[in-house]
Amino acid sequence: MNFDFAISAFQAFRAWIQGRDRHDRTAEIIGALLARSVRDKGQIKSLHEVEFRVFSQWGDDGIIQWLIARLPGLARTFVEFGVEDYTEANTRFLLINDNWAGLVMDASSRNMERLIRRKWFWRHDLTAKTCFLTRENVDDSISSWSEARPIGLLHIDVDGNDYWLWHAIVFTRPGIVIMEYNAVFGAERSITTPYASDFQRNRAHYSGQYFGASLAALAHLANEKGYGLIGTNSAGNNAYFVRRDLLNAEVRETLVESAFTQPRFRESRDSSGRLDYLSFAQRQALLRGLPVFNVAAQCLEPF
Repeated sequence: MNFDFAISAFQAFRAWIQGRDRHDRTAEIIGALLARSVRDKGQIKSLHEVEFRVFSQWGDDGIIQWLIARLPGLARTFVEFGVEDYTEANTRFLLINDNWAGLVMDASSRNMERLIRRKWFWRHDLTAKTCFLTRENVDDSISSWSEARPIGLLHIDVDGNDYWLWHAIVFTRPGIVIMEYNAVFGAERSITTPYASDFQRNRAHYSGQYFGASLAALAHLANEKGYGLIGTNSAGNNAYFVRRDLLNAEVRETLVESAFTQPRFRESRDSSGRLDYLSFAQRQALLRGLPVFNVAAQCLEPF
């Protein structure tokens, strides 16, 4: 018995013991009821008002349900990067509740194999692809799957080159783009980590806090691509952009300073790899002096 098979057998047995499938179905039923309630909400002051979670890490399931109800002409397809084994992902409820088709990618073949072995995988039009995405291959990775079909929603969460991946995507212009932003970079500066094709968050800095792009940097890129920032989730890690031709009286553009949300989660680690629970200000201080790329000025500068 090889190691991968042993791990898979153990996880399947644990899922059976815990009644994982049964719990998922219960969550799906409750989520469907919440989705109906959220869809009935009209104009809102903040995306935070419509949050709920079924399979998303934070309240993004609710935000997505509210958005697709306000944007009825969207193509019912999605692409999501960095999903691990898809246990927790922003598009999984969209796949199951709304029967959208999608492409999910992760750098780990073990994660993708685990996803394909799920009992429900065959019920949906979902493609799982192992790929370490770079700005050199990201456009081809999407276009080879979509075959010129329009894409309704794109979510990028790779904990690293997020800005550079979106910058490199020219094949498609999805209606909704969800981008993870690094709030530790603050609300004012349009900065991202410099591009490195082999970027890995925990190797770049032991704290795991030196990654990705600021909200202002992503809004700058969005503007260049014809998108408007419409808000962020209450966790302070995901930003929502909608193509400007789709904006309407209920889905409206907002400013970075209004949308920026300072996170309360404390995920930084010490040099030994243990969680150290540093405050937001302490995490910012930890990164001072590290190189960042200013996308507005097009130059390297210290954080």
